Amino acid sequence: FDYLFAGFLSGKYPVTIVMAEHYGDGIIRTASGRQTYAPDGLLTSDQHVPLDNEQQSRAASISGTTTAHSTSSSISDPSGETKDDDDQNSKPKTKTGLPAGITAGLNEENFSTEADVEMQRERTNRSLNEKDDEKDDGEDKEEKDPNLVDWDGPDDPGNPMNFPEWKKWMITIVAGLMTFSVTFASSVFSTATTPTSQLFGVSQEVMILGTSLFVLGFAFGPIVWSPFSELYGRKIPLFIGFFIFAIFQIPVAVAQNVYTIFICRFFGGFAASAPLGIVGGLLADIFGPVDRGIAVAVFASATFIGPVAGPIVGGFITMSYLGWRWTAWITLIMAAFFGIIGFVLIPETLAPVLLSRRAKKIRFATKNWAIHAKADENEVDLKDLAHRYLLKPFQMLAMEPILVAVTLYMGFIYGFLYLCFEAYPIAFQQERGWNAGVGALPFAAIIVGVAFGSCFIAYFTKTRFARKMEETGDVVPEERMIPMIVGGALLPIGMFWFAWTSNPNIIWVPEVISGSFIGGGILLIFLQGLNYIIDVYKANANSAIAANTFFRSWLGAGFPMFATYMFDNLGVPWAMSLLGFLTLALFPVPILFFFYGSKIRKMSKFTM
Repeated sequence: FDYLFAGFLSGKYPVTIVMAEHYGDGIIRTASGRQTYAPDGLLTSDQHVPLDNEQQSRAASISGTTTAHSTSSSISDPSGETKDDDDQNSKPKTKTGLPAGITAGLNEENFSTEADVEMQRERTNRSLNEKDDEKDDGEDKEEKDPNLVDWDGPDDPGNPMNFPEWKKWMITIVAGLMTFSVTFASSVFSTATTPTSQLFGVSQEVMILGTSLFVLGFAFGPIVWSPFSELYGRKIPLFIGFFIFAIFQIPVAVAQNVYTIFICRFFGGFAASAPLGIVGGLLADIFGPVDRGIAVAVFASATFIGPVAGPIVGGFITMSYLGWRWTAWITLIMAAFFGIIGFVLIPETLAPVLLSRRAKKIRFATKNWAIHAKADENEVDLKDLAHRYLLKPFQMLAMEPILVAVTLYMGFIYGFLYLCFEAYPIAFQQERGWNAGVGALPFAAIIVGVAFGSCFIAYFTKTRFARKMEETGDVVPEERMIPMIVGGALLPIGMFWFAWTSNPNIIWVPEVISGSFIGGGILLIFLQGLNYIIDVYKANANSAIAANTFFRSWLGAGFPMFATYMFDNLGVPWAMSLLGFLTLALFPVPILFFFYGSKIRKMSKFTM
């Protein structure tokens, strides 16, 4: 005893003890195997240190306790025997599941997060038991870090992928309603163009900026919200942006000049881009590839129904006693209502952030500061984020033919949608003499088309797309092109139909029905184009979507600016026909990628 104890205190001899179990009362009882302890009593290695015969006999005869001043733990061997070599492969085990050298001296009542600690205990035990296993070829297996917090298997209830189905769809619907609010706001002001131009003494073309600047804010918002969502999770930036968007409705509602309206509409759009840019990632956090296609269809429906519903509601508001200012007040009320519901019901879904929070709880519960999540190993690299969201999107847009072609097609469709908010009033109010409220009702046909497109995508995803994925074992991006081809055919049909039934001498019914083809075509092209970009670029999808969003938002802001001039000078039939011919020119894009997309992808360095 004197030999070992003196050597232990002096640091001359490492003390090799048998495996121990910690019972939370400071007593560690021997189990099996040996661990090396440093003079201060802390575990420094899990390698076996053999003792010579004299040391073994002395160690086996120790019946007292050895106190390490750093751990304050007593160590004894009830059997007084040296363990078999087979038992030496066992690792120290505590009631908390963490190594005895780390948790010695901690009482069980110190663990405030029992579920998290229990899961970490199981992972640690598995990792420790596997450390000494050997591969068939005699090489050691790669060691797992016992302090690394991860999901407790594929069925961990904390993993957003394992949320109950009802919860996933509740999140989807609520997030869709929030998205509906911001897209509704983007177009509702279009009905206030005439009264505000008269009130402030400017032309209607100038007041169209109230719509265009809001959409332009969509182009710049993702530069902030996308990296923010990667660092701090989905929920925080989502609701910060949504709250700011709601606040900016107030100065618009009480504005006394056009400058206030324009500035606040732009910053309102900038903040409103938070749900547009984040909800897609949120859905990817909780759904697999097949169900995600359906969930994104619901999200996309809200994205397109919102701007179509805006003129319908806004038209009746502006012509009522409420006046144009209530287009902003009604938006504020809607945003507050859906925002509160969303804040209560939508949880954080980004896995790295959730694991970091779990690791933090366990660290403070166990006082083991080595416990961490994978995300904690990497420091925030602002340079990398700037490259990913500022430089890389434009680099990809210049080098990637797939991204260029799909973005051009989607951008044109997006611009055309916002052009319709100026074209429809011309066709139905100016040409047919309908009032602002009734003149906006034909937009309902577009909503019907959007609903049809969503149902078609849901059916296609659950049938052909799912079968192809099951056959190949992976997502086949080119399968997304089939609904896009259908949409590419529906849209020009609707546009030419609208153009040549717009004559006031022709009954209004066929012109209104054409809107359903337009709505269905827009949704199928836009949604499947977005899904295709995600499937093709995978790890680089954020950068690709950032480029796509920036480009199409500029077109969405620009198209309404020339709509009035084009329709006034060319007339409704030829103006809409011109747009139809341009749409036909882009129709080969999905056909080309359906047949040759896989070959083109192999030539890209961003699709690996």
